Amino acid sequence: MSEGLDTVVGGGAVDEGRAKASFELGQEQEREGNRIGAIDHYREAVTHGRNSEHMHRLAFLLDLVGEEEESIAIYEEICQDGRPPLGSLINLAIAYEDRGDLAKAEYALKQVIESDPNNPRARLFMADVQASRGMFYDDEADRMSHRHNALLDTPVTDFELSVRARNCLKKMQIRTLGDLLRVTEVELNSYKNVGDTTINEIKNMLTAKGLRLGQGQEVGQVSRVRKEIMDQLKDQAPESVLQKPISVLDLSVRARKALQLLGVQSLGEIAARTEAELLGVKNFGQTSLDEINEKLQEHGLGLRKLD
Repeated sequence: MSEGLDTVVGGGAVDEGRAKASFELGQEQEREGNRIGAIDHYREAVTHGRNSEHMHRLAFLLDLVGEEEESIAIYEEICQDGRPPLGSLINLAIAYEDRGDLAKAEYALKQVIESDPNNPRARLFMADVQASRGMFYDDEADRMSHRHNALLDTPVTDFELSVRARNCLKKMQIRTLGDLLRVTEVELNSYKNVGDTTINEIKNMLTAKGLRLGQGQEVGQVSRVRKEIMDQLKDQAPESVLQKPISVLDLSVRARKALQLLGVQSLGEIAARTEAELLGVKNFGQTSLDEINEKLQEHGLGLRKLD
């Protein structure tokens, strides 16, 4: 454990009330844009208790202000728990990657994926980490895709729903979970004898699985738009270039994190974005934008311009 962490979590009896009060003061400071003030209050909160939420927020802000070593030490402390928060594991993996410790980053991400196989952030960062190590994550991605498709093909009768809800879905010819995700709440309401109780039951079942009504339509619409843009990019560069991972650009940590937040994995996916989309990412500025533009130009690409 680092010396910095000792000053943060060491000593003193647990006082949940004081810890909560200090954490709330830290949140106020953070909303006002005062990161240093927030850090001071979060330190105080952690001194009075070992709440993982308080520690996570402290570690997150410390990383933003450049205190990477102390941030990592706190994330490591959180992740010693038998069931650490997935967000802390992912942030720890990103921190490991940033300092070049790819083996530790991969290990942390594997823990996330074992717990949540379809976690999009973990999958994205795992692909980036293994690309940096000169490896590919295609086999694992394929396995995840198969598991995801198998889930969507699961009959709705396999889920814990009342007889009334099952009969309603049967009359609507909704047989699988995938069918259900392609239906919106408005469409369900339009069917005869489908009341609020049944709709709430279905929504609660989906929420428990991290899903929602209409999600399938949204994904399909976004996919169609992205496909159209990618098809247009093929006029600018060969597909072999568009499919290259973002790791080939050798970007700075700040620029790479911005692309990761957008879910970007390949050069084509970067070129499909506009300057406004990138500048809309928190803590992303003109310097990072210029860097990405310069790197893309080396591969004959550029950010998408709106007509």
